[in-house]
Amino acid sequence: MGSMSAVAVAVFCAFAMHASFLVTNAQLSPTFYNETCPTLSDIVFSVVSNASLTDPRIGASLVRLHFHDCFVQGCDGSVLLNSTDTILSEQDALPNANSLRGLDVVNNIKTEVENSCPQTVSCADILAIAAEVGSVLGGGPSWEVPLGRRDSLNASQALANTNLPAPFFTIDQLTASFAAQGLNTTDLVTLSGAHTFGRARCSTFLNRLYNFNNSEPDPTLNPTYLAVLREICPEDATVDNITGLDLTTPDQFDNAYYSNLQQLNGLLQSDQELFSTPGAVTVDLVNSFSSDQSVFFDNFIVSMIKMGNIGVLTGTDGEIRTQCNFVNEDLSAILAGVASKDPNENLLAQSK
Repeated sequence: MGSMSAVAVAVFCAFAMHASFLVTNAQLSPTFYNETCPTLSDIVFSVVSNASLTDPRIGASLVRLHFHDCFVQGCDGSVLLNSTDTILSEQDALPNANSLRGLDVVNNIKTEVENSCPQTVSCADILAIAAEVGSVLGGGPSWEVPLGRRDSLNASQALANTNLPAPFFTIDQLTASFAAQGLNTTDLVTLSGAHTFGRARCSTFLNRLYNFNNSEPDPTLNPTYLAVLREICPEDATVDNITGLDLTTPDQFDNAYYSNLQQLNGLLQSDQELFSTPGAVTVDLVNSFSSDQSVFFDNFIVSMIKMGNIGVLTGTDGEIRTQCNFVNEDLSAILAGVASKDPNENLLAQSK
């Protein structure tokens, strides 16, 4: 290690500290379903892979869905719940409304899993595995997903509105948001790298193009990139267009995201803040991940597993949902109502 740079040493030490955390956290295990549902991984990979044939964005959408689940009362599948008489869906919270994708894919996975291993696998675990598959299909890293989560009996739209970091957050706000979940600066920079694939709506960065400060564009935005984005997102547009989060390889999971930040080509303010905030400790991490993709991948694996441990329900807490959009009690009531009206009605028609 004598020839390693100071930045490389810092990243190595952060990785080692994360690895120590993972070894000592024994709540979950990659072998949890080896006996009770040995086909689980194959089912998830098959469904997500098939979905990706017609939707190249699905991998990024599933990683985001897992993130948005874990940051709100833990990785418990609460983001998947629809609104009912007793539940206000997190899907309708401001950071999620009209932007969450992949819910139908998770439902399709659950259907296949229930056919093979009824009342065994939680929706929260399905979502965690689907996120890993999404990374792999994009050319990113794979890892053994720790399993054994159970599903929540409720959701929190209020926490979804406050816990999820916004695209206009500053470094201080981002750091505080991640720290509230037990995640540090390395996790922040690493998990932000998931923006190496996927898309974003114009509304998430429009202020950077026209009205960032006294009707001027964001000075940390590359002027050439600014012109490109203004073509995609006119100031008076009535349609919320989308564009790649990664300017160079929008459907590939790689380290180009960090190189983009170095060129002032980060799409969201919260992305560019990682490199353009004077004196920010995140700059060295951006430089390190940009120069060595394997370092980014190694850290991404650790941070994803660490994030997947947030607030998990295990043992007898929560439940194993039969259908991911409803807790079992509500599902039973819905099924009873459907049976009394029309036995041929499709329950999934009630799912978002």
